Amino acid sequence: MIDRGKTNVLGVLVDAVDYEAATAKIIQAARERRPYAVTALAVHGVMTGVQDKAHNARLNSFDLVTPDGQPVRGALNLLHHAGLSDRVYGPELTLRVLRQAAAEGLPVYLYGSTQPTLDKLVPALERMFPALKLAGVEASKFRTNQPGENIEIADRIKSSGARIVLVGLGCPRQEIWTYAMRPLLDMPLLAVGAAFDYHAGLLKNPPPWMQKYALEWLWRLGLEPKRLWKRYVLLNPAYLTRLALQKSGLWKARPPAPSTAEVSTFAV
Repeated sequence: MIDRGKTNVLGVLVDAVDYEAATAKIIQAARERRPYAVTALAVHGVMTGVQDKAHNARLNSFDLVTPDGQPVRGALNLLHHAGLSDRVYGPELTLRVLRQAAAEGLPVYLYGSTQPTLDKLVPALERMFPALKLAGVEASKFRTNQPGENIEIADRIKSSGARIVLVGLGCPRQEIWTYAMRPLLDMPLLAVGAAFDYHAGLLKNPPPWMQKYALEWLWRLGLEPKRLWKRYVLLNPAYLTRLALQKSGLWKARPPAPSTAEVSTFAV
């Protein structure tokens, strides 16, 4: 188990952890009924924080931020000698958390994505984990919340008996939602990105060799070029440039003050 705590990657605080440590932290928070905000960041997630100070402050307030992409894992090793042999990929972390939740009888709430996706996801998870208790399933409305709606959502989740919430709203909507809802819920909230789509069978994982050599972005770009080309073609070079500047000491990547975060509105 590796847990070297939070480290600075371009001003975003990412935890140098492995799957075992990340899963243990989440399950412990669920057992203890503690608010616990989690996200898994690839290059896009880190760069979103770099470009938006308010969002950077949100991310840096999270209890656990895992290195979702190999380039982020590589940055932890390069900058901080973390010694990580693998990333902590959101869809895989999701499965490990669900496996342990099923073993311990911790009910799980699924929030986000679309109803057709959830209709495929639920039976897929039930096949993988027959003992899993799903406390509730709620699709995204794909709009900004209305006044007081966050309280209503929190009440629904709490009354369901859930002990863990998986949030599939996409980056950065899911992190904004998790940040805003954490004070209202005494349980871990995991922003899991495309995990809902992957485990519903709507997206295919790239071959292992592409994942190993940090080429997953190329696979995703081939699947969704119109939606993702800006993310990868523009952000990847910017990430590598800033990483080189931080490593050389030519750029001091200082995290912004926590007070710059905003919680007034979020997508539901």
